[in-house]
Amino acid sequence: MNINTMRRLDCWLGVPTCWVLTQLRRAATLLRGRTPAGPPRRIVIVKLAEQGATVLAGPALRRAIQMVGAENVFFLVFEENRPILDFMRLIPPENVIAIRTKGLVRFAGDTLRALARMRREKIDTAVDFEFFARSSAVLSYLSGARRRVGFHGFAGGGPYRGDLMTHRLSFNSHLHAGDIFLMQVEAITADPDTLPALNLRFKKEPDAMLPSEQGSSNAPGSFRASDADTASVRRTLRELLGKDDVTPLILLNANCSDLLPLRKWPQERYLELARRLLRQYPELNIAFTGAPSEAGPVAELARSVGSDRCVNMAGRTSMSELMALYNLAEVLITNDSGPAHFASLTGIDVVTLFGPETPAAFGVRSPRSHILWAGLACSPCVNAYNNRLSACRNNLCMQQITVDQVFRTVCEAYESRRAHVAVT
Repeated sequence: MNINTMRRLDCWLGVPTCWVLTQLRRAATLLRGRTPAGPPRRIVIVKLAEQGATVLAGPALRRAIQMVGAENVFFLVFEENRPILDFMRLIPPENVIAIRTKGLVRFAGDTLRALARMRREKIDTAVDFEFFARSSAVLSYLSGARRRVGFHGFAGGGPYRGDLMTHRLSFNSHLHAGDIFLMQVEAITADPDTLPALNLRFKKEPDAMLPSEQGSSNAPGSFRASDADTASVRRTLRELLGKDDVTPLILLNANCSDLLPLRKWPQERYLELARRLLRQYPELNIAFTGAPSEAGPVAELARSVGSDRCVNMAGRTSMSELMALYNLAEVLITNDSGPAHFASLTGIDVVTLFGPETPAAFGVRSPRSHILWAGLACSPCVNAYNNRLSACRNNLCMQQITVDQVFRTVCEAYESRRAHVAVT
């Protein structure tokens, strides 16, 4: 199923389902009263989509693990969004409950099996990281968890998703997504009668990790690719470039078929940027990246640069090989999308171009993150309250980011890295 089909299902089926389950929940509460949940023992995180957001949830996952141990933390996710969890090495692989979305029958079957698995595991706490999705609220309720943490609309403060949470929170659009996820996990131990008020403060740090996790193998930038993946990527680059020396390397992620077109930076600007970088640095190689579905348009884009030092890597790597490619390269330039966050797990510098969403909420949290955002009065226009849909048809917010700005930022990051290598 594509994203638009899933959005329609979430709306047309999700709203009545949430309403019906809410009435059943209220009736059960009237008959039996409220049953205390007790201390958390087994937690399931419900985050079905968006691998980039899963990276931002790292501190929240570490906090859940501190509460009950890694063996007692589970993660419910769509199958295609699972790989990043494996790279983060936080949730035991056997604790990842994946739902396949290709085909309605398969989707329904996997959903039923996921619900059965959660009940079999005796999950007592469900934390819904999907903000205002109805499907995740329904899955959290049907998981059998007595404690359910998630966002509630209260007085119209968000899309309707019934009244299925025991620990109801207000969505704060001024918080970074990483802090929002951490807030939800911290609310597990809160008295539900005091919520949504929560006595919790966040430090404004580029890397919002727990102090005990600083420098750990799970820290941003700590991912190390396997020798096999690194060798495979080097081999592909050598074949495309026609030479043995494939580094230094800069990556451009032009998102030729992005699901949210408003986030695109004009493709002709990627062309100009690539040409200027190649002129500025004679030793440099450039590779365009992208999903397999983008391979054709990205190949044409790479050819248009007109240099044998510029190649197309879109569709030529597995996810693990893409991570190896990030580790080989110096800088990635991308719009606000998953690759910006995946890359933050490696040692690459990431230049992220923001427009319809705000970096205050979704910016990469890493010392190697460089963010460009025009900050127009109409931006951000995409948020949790409108299901990331916008009436805008002219992304001036992205067009206001100039090639000069990006070029300067990339040059500073690249030269800083090369200077560091020269010193060490």
